Amino acid sequence: MMGNRTGVVVATIVVVAAALALIVWSSLGLNQVTGRICITFNGRTDCRTASGTTREEAIRTATEMACSALASGMTDRINCGRTPPSSTDWQ
Repeated sequence: MMGNRTGVVVATIVVVAAALALIVWSSLGLNQVTGRICITFNGRTDCRTASGTTREEAIRTATEMACSALASGMTDRINCGRTPPSSTDWQ
């Protein structure tokens, strides 16, 4: 009975340590790229700022945010997401 309890404690410590290591690694080890992306879709334009570890990630995130304001329905969101940015500004 005592061995099972020790295993649970050890497993909990390992999970907590791994979570803390991931938090420290992600906050210290990644360079962030930030950009302001404008998307024009169906005659309307929306601009959003997003950050990511790469330009592609920042573009994807900003595009998804802009398209959520510009598109209605899944088909529009897919088509909007495929639209190249009308402008980008990297910081």
